[in-house]
Formats: sequence, structure tokens, C-alpha cells
Amino acid sequence: MVLELLMVAGVLLLAMPALVRGARGLRRRSRYYGRAVGADRVALVLVVAIQLLTLLLVAVLSLVVLVCAVGAIVRDLEMPGLVSVFFLLDLLLAALVVLTFGRPAPRRVRRRATPAAR
Repeated sequence: MVLELLMVAGVLLLAMPALVRGARGLRRRSRYYGRAVGADRVALVLVVAIQLLTLLLVAVLSLVVLVCAVGAIVRDLEMPGLVSVFFLLDLLLAALVVLTFGRPAPRRVRRRATPAAR
């Protein structure tokens, strides 16, 4: 029962916030994709498609782990071994999302104020 509770806590505390940050990061950077032309546009479409696929995979794995873990807690059943593999894969993909396109946008660099008039 402890393992199931740890899995539920891990999904709710790590994978779900990564999913939200990844969706925000995907939406935030999409306005820059309109400037691309030709081959750059194809590459950007491919990058966005891979990011969407990653977010979809994180969502599906999180849902499967939550349903199996909560079901095992409620019904007091033994959880299948593949669920722990799904849990680890979910955490790895969540880390991938946070470290790549789920990061906050870098702050704009301020110009230095010089005392000399130009």
C-alpha cells in the first residue's frame, strides 16, 4: 500500500505540474513559429509534433498509473508489475518536459544605463 501511495504522490506532485508547464511552454513559444519559412517551417512543425506527442504520452501514462494505484488501494489488490515501469517512464518523461520546453522563458536583458548623454 505504501508503494501505491508513493506512486500517486509522485504523479500528482511531479508529473502533473510538468504536464501543465509543458503545455504552457508549448503555447508560449508557438507565436515565434510563424516567422519560419520553407525548410525551417518543416523542422518547427516536427518539433511541435514531437512535443505534443511527449505531452500526450505523459498524460496517458499518468492516467494509467493513477487509475491502477488508486484501484489497488481501494480494492486492496496487488498492482501489476508493469505499472511501476509506467511510473518510472512517466517521471522520466516529465523530467524531459521540464528540462526542455517546460522551462520558464528567459528574462529579457536590460540595457545598461550610461550617465553620458547620446
